[in-house]
Amino acid sequence: MTPLIATLEKLLGTPRDGALLRYSLGNEYLKSGDAAGAVAYFREAVDRDPDYSAAWKQLGKALAESGRAPAALDAYRCGIAAAQKKGDKQAGKEMLVFARRIEKDLAKR
Repeated sequence: MTPLIATLEKLLGTPRDGALLRYSLGNEYLKSGDAAGAVAYFREAVDRDPDYSAAWKQLGKALAESGRAPAALDAYRCGIAAAQKKGDKQAGKEMLVFARRIEKDLAKR
């Protein structure tokens, strides 16, 4: 566990806890190579804010890195919908590209 993760985890359950904190923790776990740990925090972020397109994108990435392509595809699809709802065109385009790559890979199997 990195010092930053330890610091962020101390904020869990405090008034500063929320989707952004969970997203930040997910990013730090992903950077540290713990994709499974990242998945848990990104899921909590999107549970708290279903329209958080950046969290959906990172959830898809963490799931893909964990070898869970079908779940990553689902996350990207949810993220695309969230991005469209918010007008976040760039995030939507990025997730569409990632989703198409996964669809192609899954079709080859």
